[in-house]
Amino acid sequence: MAVKKKAKSGRPAESKAESKAAAKLRAASDDLRADARRNRDRLIEAAAPAFAEHGTKASLEDIARQAGVGIGTLYRHFPTREHLVEVVYGREVEQLIDAADELIKREAPDVALEQWMLRFVAYIAAKRGMAESLKTLYASNSALFAKASGAVPQTLQRLVGAAAEAGLIRQDIQSADLLQALSGLYSAPDTPDWRDRSRRLVGLLMDGLRTVPKKR
Repeated sequence: MAVKKKAKSGRPAESKAESKAAAKLRAASDDLRADARRNRDRLIEAAAPAFAEHGTKASLEDIARQAGVGIGTLYRHFPTREHLVEVVYGREVEQLIDAADELIKREAPDVALEQWMLRFVAYIAAKRGMAESLKTLYASNSALFAKASGAVPQTLQRLVGAAAEAGLIRQDIQSADLLQALSGLYSAPDTPDWRDRSRRLVGLLMDGLRTVPKKR
């Protein structure tokens, strides 16, 4: 008696086709997300120097242009100027803190301290430019500033401690005194040469701290 062969079902083939289609959709979605992340990162990267140079007058259209995206893309990521300021400020704090680890790895302790203080000047420049928006944010998001008020002093203390332990700066210096001197830059007159004067101040501070004069 002949055995009838079962007709092959079309489902396996359909299932494979559906899997391929789903994989393509996932890949396309991942590409879109990656592209969106890149656009967001470029906007943040362009915004920091714009705020530092132009303050609240910084044009969002110019920031978008510098990032290579349209103004619509900027507003999709950051609906208001305050949203952008919040993210930029958070990134500036993180980069300032993270810079200490990199500097400690590759520089002598006193040089690491000096280079970090110069980065602190850049951080203050950006913060001054965002001052008005930061005041608004402080009332609604105090957690945004908690990290800076805790981690930044601790980071400076670590750098000062390493340089003092190595005998490269005075032993009697307290990082809180140094931070007070640096923080005074925030309220200094906003003149065209503010950044140059601030960098010179860092040099003066280090000249007073070093136990051995820096080779010029």
